[in-house]
Amino acid sequence: MPKASVTINIDASREKVFDIIHDYDRRLQWDTLLRRAELLNGAKKAGLGIRAVCAAKWSIGGIAIKMEYIVFDPPKAAAIKMVNRPLFLDTFAATIRNEPINAQQSKVTYIYNFSARPKRLSFILNPIMNWMLSHETKKRLSALKNFLEKK
Repeated sequence: MPKASVTINIDASREKVFDIIHDYDRRLQWDTLLRRAELLNGAKKAGLGIRAVCAAKWSIGGIAIKMEYIVFDPPKAAAIKMVNRPLFLDTFAATIRNEPINAQQSKVTYIYNFSARPKRLSFILNPIMNWMLSHETKKRLSALKNFLEKK
């Protein structure tokens, strides 16, 4: 099961970073991966047990992941697990951690793991998908940094 992490330092408090990451009304303003991001079942805010759907842009496959928050500990960390099975993904989970550097800077670490399907092709799919996920995660976190550091 491939696993990777991406870390970036952002000139914003960890509270501000946490809030913007989990604000689904503003998610598409910075998230370079997504074409759609919404909370489900009438939820107004992200939180423990809340479900959401995030759909990738068509140019990178368009896969929609329905997920559930399994950890929600503002402003420290949140974690999700995938609850559907879109094309080529058997499992997916991610954690995002926010650590303070000081009052106005934070270190953001995004950790993910997944398993590809069909399993008989995972030896081909895992490295390709891991490269794509790592590449897109770096782009997303850079975009988050730029969004939050706009003067």
